[in-house]
Amino acid sequence: MVRVLIPGAMLGVVRYVVDVKKSDERLLGYFDKTVKEIGSRYEMSEIAEIPHIRETREAYKALGKSPSQYRNAAEAMLRRIVKGNGLYKINNVVEINNLISIRTGYSVGSYDKHALKGEIELRPAPAGERYEGIGKSNLNIENLPVLFDEEGAFGNPTSDSKRAMIQEGKREVMSVIYAFHLEQEELEKWLAEYRKLLEQFTDATAIQTEIIMTSK
Repeated sequence: MVRVLIPGAMLGVVRYVVDVKKSDERLLGYFDKTVKEIGSRYEMSEIAEIPHIRETREAYKALGKSPSQYRNAAEAMLRRIVKGNGLYKINNVVEINNLISIRTGYSVGSYDKHALKGEIELRPAPAGERYEGIGKSNLNIENLPVLFDEEGAFGNPTSDSKRAMIQEGKREVMSVIYAFHLEQEELEKWLAEYRKLLEQFTDATAIQTEIIMTSK
């Protein structure tokens, strides 16, 4: 179960079973084409005003976190692309995760469900909270909107923890789209696109999608 405890937020959740492996030529071709198209679409000054990036930045400010010092993942990736630095290629699940993110401006995280325990909820991290991020050691996550399970924090729109990172092999995955608006139709559209990409480029089975609305 996933709960949302931040006003103005909702989560698009995709659950599936998949063989995580290096991306094949079809996926890499689509990935590179998308990166190239996006790199020619924006100027650096426009990135922070992309609607879903702007909404995430405003959520960070409301929680007391600097959106410029702790850029959300969608913004950080788009800045790399516009600078001409491209994106790292990791595996088929991460590539699809990042494709959705750069196309929409939503930050997206993908997590190995077997690394998670008990109920999951999105809430602001308390003062002093830190974790080992992927490529970012001892990350200060205080005041970020963070996913917690029974063992503690494991994901947020800026950088996920190493604990639930996606590694190669047969995995049960939970991918989460972090949304800071209440336009359910928009999120439904991108959940459908997420499913489409999984079906097109991976062997994913048992795909389920769900929108978790803000707690009242």
